[in-house]
Amino acid sequence: MGALFLQLINMSIAAGWLVLAVLILRLLPLRIPKSYRCILWVFVAVRLICPISAESMFSLLPSARTLPQRILTGPSFYIHTGIAVLDNPINEYLGDRYFEGVSVPAGNGRYIMTFFAFLWLAGILAVMLYSLAGLRRLRRLLQFSVPLASNTSTPPSDAVRICDYISEPFIFGVFRPRIYIPSNLDPSWIPYVLAHERMHIKRHDHWQKLLGFLLLAAYWFHPLMWAAYIFFCRDMELACDEAVIKDRNMQDRKNYAYALLACSAASRSSLAVPLAFGEIGVKERIRSVLAFQRPSPFMAAAAWVICIAAALCFLTNPRQEGEPNLSGVYESPGTVLVTDDV
Repeated sequence: MGALFLQLINMSIAAGWLVLAVLILRLLPLRIPKSYRCILWVFVAVRLICPISAESMFSLLPSARTLPQRILTGPSFYIHTGIAVLDNPINEYLGDRYFEGVSVPAGNGRYIMTFFAFLWLAGILAVMLYSLAGLRRLRRLLQFSVPLASNTSTPPSDAVRICDYISEPFIFGVFRPRIYIPSNLDPSWIPYVLAHERMHIKRHDHWQKLLGFLLLAAYWFHPLMWAAYIFFCRDMELACDEAVIKDRNMQDRKNYAYALLACSAASRSSLAVPLAFGEIGVKERIRSVLAFQRPSPFMAAAAWVICIAAALCFLTNPRQEGEPNLSGVYESPGTVLVTDDV
C-alpha cells in the first residue's frame, strides 16, 4: 500500500508541473480555439494515469521521481526535486539526522508511508461519499421530471425532460444521458440550451468530466489537482460554447449570451452536479461568446505547435540522473558505493 501511494505522489508532482504550465498558457493573450485547452488537460490526465513515460532531452520536468523507493526500504533516503536549492539543504539534513535503527526507529519510512496511504484512502472515501450524497439528492428531485412537451421547436423525447425542482439546465447520466430543463425557463431560451447540452453529449463531455472527477478523487491531496479540475471544467464549457456558436450570426450569439445569463444560478458544488448550461464561469463565457472570431489558419497551426511542444516537454521524463549519496553528491548510474555499516 505504501509503495502505491509513493508512486502516486511522484506522479502527482510530475503532473503538477504540467498543470502549472497549462495555467500559465491560459493567461497568455492567445486567440486559439478553446478546444485546444482541453487537449492540454487531457495531457494532464495521461500524466496522472500512466506510471511509465519515455525519457527525452526535451523534457522540462525537473525530476520524474522526487521521492525514491528507498523511503520504504531504508535505512536512509534522499529527495530529488531537480531543484538544487531545495535538494541540497534537505538531503544534508536527512544525511545527518535520518538513519533507521539509529536516529529514527527501524522501518520508520515504511510505517509512515503506510499511515499516509490509509489516510489517502480515507480521503478518497470522503470525497466519493460526499459526491454520491449530492447525486442521490439530485436523483430524488429528478424523479418528478416529465418529457418536454411538443409545443416547442423540439419534438417530444424522453431524452429531454423538464423538472419543477431544478434551477438550471444540465445533463444527468453517463450511459444514457438526459437533458433536464427547469420548468420556469423562458421558452425562447430552450433552443439555445438544447444546442449547448447536445453539443456536450456529442463531444462526450459527460464522460470526460466523470474521468476528471475520478482523478480528482484519487489525487485529492494535491492542491493543484483541484485547480486543474476547476479550470478543466471552465475550458470544457468554453469549448462547447465555441462549437455551438461558430456557425451562427451575431444576433444568435447575443441570444445565446442572454440565455447563459438567464440560466446562471446560485453556485453549486461542482463535485456533485453534472454538466449544467449556466454552471461555471458565466461572465467569462459571455465575453467569449460575444467576442468570438473564427481562428485563422495561423492560430490553428500555432495551437497544434503548443500542444505538441507541451507533450514533448511534459509527457516525457528527463534523462536518468545519478542518485545522490548521503552527502548530497550525485553519482552516475551504475556507480556502486561501498560503505561500512555500523
